[in-house]
Amino acid sequence: MSNETPDANNDETSEPTQAELEALLARLRLEHRRIDDEIRALTENGVADMLKVRRMKKIKLSMKDQITYLENQLTPDIIA
Repeated sequence: MSNETPDANNDETSEPTQAELEALLARLRLEHRRIDDEIRALTENGVADMLKVRRMKKIKLSMKDQITYLENQLTPDIIA
């Protein structure tokens, strides 16, 4: 016997709501800004580990791609 309810599987396959996408977008933007500030602080101090900075920039770029994707999901298609 399984203890799962029928609705337990629906959460995994259902599309995220607009509010959930907006919350995720806000978190990604905040984290993107935090990483950008950290990179700037490391490079301004001159004590930057260039490997660490390069890794952080890759993470930041990946987050920017995710942000762009989510923005496109939230923006309705307008057919001109």
